Amino acid sequence: MANVLDLRRRIRSVKNTRQITKAMKMVSAAKLRRAQERALAARPYSQMLTNVLESLVRRTDLYNGETGEIVHPLLVEREEKNVLLIVIAGDKGFAGGFNSNIGKAAQRFLTDRSAKGQNIDVEPVGKKAIGFYKKRFPAANYEKTEEHYDNDLSTHYETIRHRGAQIEVAVEHSDLLLKTEFEAVGKMANDIIARYERAEIDAVYLVYNEFKSVIQQRVVTEKLLPIRKLGTQNIESADEMTEEERDEAAKAAESEGISVFAPDQAEIDEEAKKFGTQDVDYIFDTPPEELFKHLMPRYVATQIFHALLESVAAEHAARMTATDAATKNAGDLIDSLSLTMNRVRQAAITKEIIEIVSGAAAL
Repeated sequence: MANVLDLRRRIRSVKNTRQITKAMKMVSAAKLRRAQERALAARPYSQMLTNVLESLVRRTDLYNGETGEIVHPLLVEREEKNVLLIVIAGDKGFAGGFNSNIGKAAQRFLTDRSAKGQNIDVEPVGKKAIGFYKKRFPAANYEKTEEHYDNDLSTHYETIRHRGAQIEVAVEHSDLLLKTEFEAVGKMANDIIARYERAEIDAVYLVYNEFKSVIQQRVVTEKLLPIRKLGTQNIESADEMTEEERDEAAKAAESEGISVFAPDQAEIDEEAKKFGTQDVDYIFDTPPEELFKHLMPRYVATQIFHALLESVAAEHAARMTATDAATKNAGDLIDSLSLTMNRVRQAAITKEIIEIVSGAAAL
């Protein structure tokens, strides 16, 4: 059994750890509040963009009158031979099962689609996802060619993809979660859209943690492209929180004064939805067809941006819950070690008294 000095050192070490986890919990709670505010602030824009597109759909002929084909390329559905999977995880650890749950959902998708013989490109977002997939799958190999014409007066550039494996890491996004700026997300979305329009990929899927409140979260696999219905999520699979996880998250949020209920936006959403549904003939300065063509890529970028914001909020909520549990466990361990130390000290004192009494009796 350890002596009193060793137990005191252990108690001091656990107390220091408890201070760190308590501070991390407070920081995560503060970041969670800001992340929730950002996600809520982005909702009106996303909702209004969807409503404008719904209004334009009613005024735009999406099908060619002669051929009957869909006019916009993002609405075209093809047989899924080459698919893109965007995996949004976190940048840091100490968040409980946040990163592992996303990894499990993504792995189920990869296993299912690879069994069907489909080629899969993975675009990990966040350092944890990048570190995981970089070790498991090879990076995509691109060859850039350059051809000169008209006595070097004009040059043609082309990028050729050489696929070497069924599953490859196409692009890594290591800095999107740092500030989560819409401009950076827009560049990512434009690249994905360009590849979809060139038929390099036939479908795009998102794996991320959908966040409504601290106790209303789920890991979802959502189909992003092709777009089937505006404003509606095309969920392929979803993993809900367990009752135990909800209880732990609720206790952690309550201790920091964070509401566990999702804010009521029904009235605001209903009012904004009238823009695209009521029978009013809006006058647009730009032809509806041209507006629809330019707003569709922005709609895709908004969907990715919204997923990033929710994933960031979910990560902070998971870290707050994990550090709260670590703080409570540290307190329980300190109590247990203190009890053991008192028993050891009492046993040592009793032993010394016995030795003194025995020595005095021998005299």
